[in-house]
Amino acid sequence: MLPVPPHDHRPDRHRRSRGTPAHDAYHRFFRAGAWRPELAWKAIATAAVRALYAGAKVLCLDVDDTLFHKSGRKVEGAGNFRDAIRSTHQRLVYALGLNLVVLTLRVRPPWGGEPLGLPINVRLFRKGGPTHNELAQAMLEEMAGWFPEHRFVLCGDGAYASLAAVGLPRTQVVSRMRRNAAVYEPAPPRTGKRGRPRKKGERLPSLQALAAQASWERHELELRGKKVTRLVYARPVLWYRMWPDRQVLAVIVRDPDGCQADDYFFTTDLSARPSWVAETYAGRWSIEDTFRNTKQFLRGEDPQCWRGKGPERAAGLSLWIYTTVWLWYVITQGTTTSWPRLPWYGSKCTPSFLDALAALRRVLWRGRIFATSHPRMLSPKITDALVETLARAA
Repeated sequence: MLPVPPHDHRPDRHRRSRGTPAHDAYHRFFRAGAWRPELAWKAIATAAVRALYAGAKVLCLDVDDTLFHKSGRKVEGAGNFRDAIRSTHQRLVYALGLNLVVLTLRVRPPWGGEPLGLPINVRLFRKGGPTHNELAQAMLEEMAGWFPEHRFVLCGDGAYASLAAVGLPRTQVVSRMRRNAAVYEPAPPRTGKRGRPRKKGERLPSLQALAAQASWERHELELRGKKVTRLVYARPVLWYRMWPDRQVLAVIVRDPDGCQADDYFFTTDLSARPSWVAETYAGRWSIEDTFRNTKQFLRGEDPQCWRGKGPERAAGLSLWIYTTVWLWYVITQGTTTSWPRLPWYGSKCTPSFLDALAALRRVLWRGRIFATSHPRMLSPKITDALVETLARAA
């Protein structure tokens, strides 16, 4: 349940109807309301883990940052950041907005296909404040406090690779490696001679060079809900610049058809299966779907809050609602094998977030729209068509 907007004590002429807060009260609810977003995140994270990870001891998490575009020079917390959508290797594009670091819980839906990324914590990045990795570390430590009996698998792109070396509690990290990363053999044993012992062994060829002479193993991998064939090579290496104290398992994945470039991953668990590392990193795409759906279908960038905590809270609440909608849909509709098919999308075999949102609207609006109508005067042929049209058009 969402918090109730603060009561408006102004005269009734400023209200739409008696007992209903004025429209601007909802804006003040974000800017000055006495509520704590961290409690809302803890509540939704606990509900999601209980419902979707029942009996499991390992939680799979993804972390990334995204830009919620804003307009105006006085938006609290906004700044000019690189726009990952419009930028290319040759041209950088900057845009004004809120830079959010988001932690999601990766969920395998009962209907199969691509996993879902459910936001369970958010931090606002401000220039001059904690870095993206420090904000991510704070959220992981908070998660460890919420779920003291669980272990975590954290997946992030190369920008978050250094989280492997910060000592996250009960956390295994899976991320990308640079193909020209300087990797070494582990430090040799001490010789007993005077002087400082060596911290690293002989330097190895780059990962790109190792791939050229690798002994490949063929695996059937499940990447984003589809079975594909890939060649996999793995070996422990010391990535001294990133984590000088321990080895990591470097994993190289190659497309046997040569259609895609080689991928270079690593994990902090030396006993992990190389095929599992490739599949786990591929599932990271669920967080990208989360960003797109929140902005496109929940209009997370649109709330007109610009002062105080308003912009940060409104953006975070849109991500919180995204988790709530999916959680409701998986619990109540997840075992359903049928949903409205669209004639122009005949190959669709799994529900999308828009289907989940439309299903929730049908349930909420059916009672609200026809609450004052006599049951005998309601024709299912008309009411079903009306609710379905409204649910899809909203």
